[in-house]
Amino acid sequence: MVSLSFPLPPPPPPDESAWLFSAFPFPFQFGGISRTATMEIQEVDLREMGSLIQSRVILEVSNQVQSLLDTVETTTLEIAVTGESGAGKSTFINALLGLNDGDPRAAPTGVTETTFSPMPYEHPRLPRVHIWDLPGTGTPRFQAETYLQQVGFERYDFFIIIASERFRENHVKLARAVAAMGKRFYFVRSKIDLDLQASRQRRPTRFEEVHVLREIEADCIRQLKKEGLDSPKVFLISSFELHRFDFQCLEDTLAEELEGHKRHVLLLSFPSVTTEAVQKKKASLRRNIWKKALMACFVSALPGLPFHLNIPMLLKTLDSYRRSFGLDDDSLGALALTTSKNPSQLKNQVSSTLARDLSENAVHVILSQAATYGKVAARLLKDRVPFLDNLVAGGISFVAAYYLLHTALDNFAKDAERVLLAAYDLEDEFQKSVFYPPEPGFIFD
Repeated sequence: MVSLSFPLPPPPPPDESAWLFSAFPFPFQFGGISRTATMEIQEVDLREMGSLIQSRVILEVSNQVQSLLDTVETTTLEIAVTGESGAGKSTFINALLGLNDGDPRAAPTGVTETTFSPMPYEHPRLPRVHIWDLPGTGTPRFQAETYLQQVGFERYDFFIIIASERFRENHVKLARAVAAMGKRFYFVRSKIDLDLQASRQRRPTRFEEVHVLREIEADCIRQLKKEGLDSPKVFLISSFELHRFDFQCLEDTLAEELEGHKRHVLLLSFPSVTTEAVQKKKASLRRNIWKKALMACFVSALPGLPFHLNIPMLLKTLDSYRRSFGLDDDSLGALALTTSKNPSQLKNQVSSTLARDLSENAVHVILSQAATYGKVAARLLKDRVPFLDNLVAGGISFVAAYYLLHTALDNFAKDAERVLLAAYDLEDEFQKSVFYPPEPGFIFD
């Protein structure tokens, strides 16, 4: 028999854990006489309670948490990219996917129209993300409403309308039709790097990049207003230099206007080409750490399931983190090719243990170290109430998993920023924008 006290009011005992296991003098009235009784919990009640918690409550809550994780991992994102022939649609798509033109998974590029029907391109890391290359809109017989029906407008979450020179009447017609059907659209003025290069050659002594960019943006807005579109917003982008110009602004705008899990998927799918993007991706991933840690807790709390069964799930999660930040060999190789850097130069910027050696042994070592945080606090409770043994083990697993994922995510983000620094020669920008908050208590993030 184990006695539990229910203090009324609860005076703090000298030993904070002792009140759980002491008999409680319970005052009551009987026949006008004040009496005192002791309330005790029988061992059989403890066993029954433990069985209920382990067989029903844990399973029910774990199913709910798993459902939340499944919802995130099964969320789809369908992005439509359209514009006139030669505007750079395919090059832009490949830049979003982080693929070079020579990659067999990349969209074919060329000076003539290469797309004659909607063509989906699967994201190399997120198979539920597709970027669609839609047929060009520059034909004389173009009709926006008919065009949208032909390309199946209902499947897309939003439309990106690209022009490399001037925005024309067809672009505005399409934008209006997209809006009328309840979808969002965004104007992208591509090939900005070529415009700057041409301007520099025309007026080498009077060239000012900021001034030229403002001129281009103002001209685009003027064209769209002339065609009758109110308050248009245009993003100036070079598909070969995503870290410059308005790509980060485009990503921020899309993320703000998407809802729920689609915002999270967008942040994971877009390439991290600025330190700001790295930090936003880290913040989005961090919101799901507690769910992963809680699943580790439930696995260890169920009878007969050993702690090490968590390792495959944690390895999969860590690998997805590493790939999201572009720290895997394929991503680093593609970035090196795009930026004309030596792959080893970028790999040398990756210094965190798990980013360099993501193995079962490395994860096991860190989990074992982290588990010591919970063992001391749990020992007394575990000894006094045997049926809680598995629940205490689950709590230790939660602490260890949370610590592992939290610290790994921080380290991966720092590695990603160092890679950006080396890839794009952004030392000045890096030093100004990189900010590492102090390490929080890892349970209370």
